[in-house]
This record gives sequence, C-alpha cells and structure tokens, in this order.
Amino acid sequence: MAIKEGVKRRRFTAEFKAKVALEAAREQKTIKGLAQEYGVLPVQISEWKKQLLSHSAEVFSAGRKKQEDDTQKQEEKLYEQIGRLKMEVDFLSKKLGPIR
Repeated sequence: MAIKEGVKRRRFTAEFKAKVALEAAREQKTIKGLAQEYGVLPVQISEWKKQLLSHSAEVFSAGRKKQEDDTQKQEEKLYEQIGRLKMEVDFLSKKLGPIR
C-alpha cells in the first residue's frame, strides 16, 4: 500500500504512545474503542501495546545501568589519579634519594 502524494504522515510523541499503550494494556476499553477515541488505527495501538509489554523490563534496569556507568567512570578517574600519584612518588624518590 503506497502513501498518497501530498499526504503528511502523523507523528506521535512518546508520551502519547505510552498513554495509549498503557490504556490498551489495562484492557478496560477495547482496542477499537481506543482507536476511535484517539484517532489512531487499531493496528498501531496493538503494536504500541506489544512494544510496551516487551520493553517494560528496561524501565527498571535503566537506572541500574546508569548507576553502573557512573561507577565505572568514577573508577577510571580514580585509577588515573593513582597512576599520576605513583609517577610523582617515583620521580620524587629518584630526586631526593631514599628517605630514612
């Protein structure tokens, strides 16, 4: 099925898609009823619902992933600082000689 010339495709925000998909997942209204209410094709609502249900676990793991990334960045920064300090200690011990 080809898109007619001059017909502009509608774009929906993520918030709108999430709202419609959540209502579809609640199953309080039929998909057909939601389609009429929001002016969206039933097939599109079914697809959004499927995406919501299949990717819902990512919502809860997203915070953990960010936390792991922050921890890794902090760890790299600390290793860099340790390396710099070790080089300074080595340099000073060569210049000053053994400390007693």
